[in-house]
Amino acid sequence: MGATRLLGLDDHGTPAPTLPRAGNVGRGQRVAVVGAGVAGLVAAYELRGAGFDVTVLEARERIGGRVWTMRRGARCEADGLPAQQAQFEGSLYLNAGAGRLPAHHTVMMDYCRTLGVPLEVLVNSARSARFQQGHQAPVAMRRVVNDARGHVAELLAKSTRQGALDAELSAGEQRQLLDFLRSFGDLDANGHFAGTTRSGFAVPPGAGNDAGTLPPTLPLSAFLNPAIWAPLAADETYEWQATMFQPVGGMDRLTDAFAARLRGAIRLGAEVTGIRTDERGVTLAWRDGPAWSARTLHADHAVVTTPLPLLARCDANFTDGCRRAIASVPYDAALKIAWSAPRFWERTAGIYGGMSYLDDDIRRVWYPSHGFHGASGVLVAGYTDGDAAERLTALPLAEQFAASRAAVERLHPGQSAQLRTPLSIAWHRQRFSAGAWANWNAELLPAYTLLNAPQGRVHFAGDHLSYLSGWQEGAARSAQAAVARIAASAAQGTAGATAAVS
Repeated sequence: MGATRLLGLDDHGTPAPTLPRAGNVGRGQRVAVVGAGVAGLVAAYELRGAGFDVTVLEARERIGGRVWTMRRGARCEADGLPAQQAQFEGSLYLNAGAGRLPAHHTVMMDYCRTLGVPLEVLVNSARSARFQQGHQAPVAMRRVVNDARGHVAELLAKSTRQGALDAELSAGEQRQLLDFLRSFGDLDANGHFAGTTRSGFAVPPGAGNDAGTLPPTLPLSAFLNPAIWAPLAADETYEWQATMFQPVGGMDRLTDAFAARLRGAIRLGAEVTGIRTDERGVTLAWRDGPAWSARTLHADHAVVTTPLPLLARCDANFTDGCRRAIASVPYDAALKIAWSAPRFWERTAGIYGGMSYLDDDIRRVWYPSHGFHGASGVLVAGYTDGDAAERLTALPLAEQFAASRAAVERLHPGQSAQLRTPLSIAWHRQRFSAGAWANWNAELLPAYTLLNAPQGRVHFAGDHLSYLSGWQEGAARSAQAAVARIAASAAQGTAGATAAVS
């Protein structure tokens, strides 16, 4: 996620565009929107608000794209995998795709406020969560984080005392640095790290003379294993920093709120197979419903939010350079394996939300941030991407679930037998997704730049064309940019073709 920063761009890039607020800017003009994920819904919502006649064509039989909240009865049909059906009991649900809304994603925060979508805090980081590697016992993340700080602070203090920083710092500055390191790493007066209450207790403190017992300090060698580096840095990644939110009741509460304001504009089961653009407008060829009847739609402009691997297969009269750019962008694999279970992680480990980490392909176990102290919850015991997701998805479902159960057993010994009703969601196997997010790199900057410009009357949008690849904020910002371009064109009187569906 966030791979667009590999292009050498800032996290958010340019400020949000100025959107049309007058309701008559688009009067008499039609815009076709391809895709009813977040980018498509945002584009349609803003265009309709500006007076455009909007039609949204969505290939799936549901809205949301990679926003997909699965409740009991929801079906998952992925390429090369058996069909699955969610068996979660009662009101339990899984956010199979997007699951987090960072507070600093201001566009999405504004839409939640405007659309009246209630939010609750999502606990993205919990110091009681655990890290487990190899055959070792799991350790609480508070030990991982604070013992790492202690060791690094001690090493830097030792180097300072030995004169390694004499060329960089004056004697007074070195004294100040040593004071800082004592605070940062909780070192003793001699600059040694001998453990810290910040790392928690092997025996918790209590009343009277019960001061508690510290756990043994993790050795410095533990932090030389690359497997521990990502968990150490995860909470500091900009997109993962607190405060995080989630819509109350599931992420689809947000996409449903958009759809409620677009009644009559969204056609489900409408797969676009061809795109033609010229000076008069855009013509889309699409297939309708179970019978796949051939249809066409004519519009003045189109906003195309189709994932690039799928768009590469579409019959379109884009320039050769555009087609090469579309075909050049790889997408990452991503997988979630989820279970329902009694909330043993709360009862036995005091874990309320957050993620535990492992050094195998399962990588992350994600605990629910709602329904605390309830009878049961949905545990994501396997949130992984890249090659690890590919390897797991290549296994039969039974073996995927066995690997997931084994990971939970390593983190929570004696508890994995309580896991039930498993579900595996592989985004790189979803028919109309073909991946989780675009995996940009610096060599692809020309393609990124080209695709952020329109092809005639066709405007591309999606998180893949933002500095926030893999996040709803990126999809919304990209959609807003496309809307601003179309509105500017309309205001200049450069569009106005008659639109119709046939």
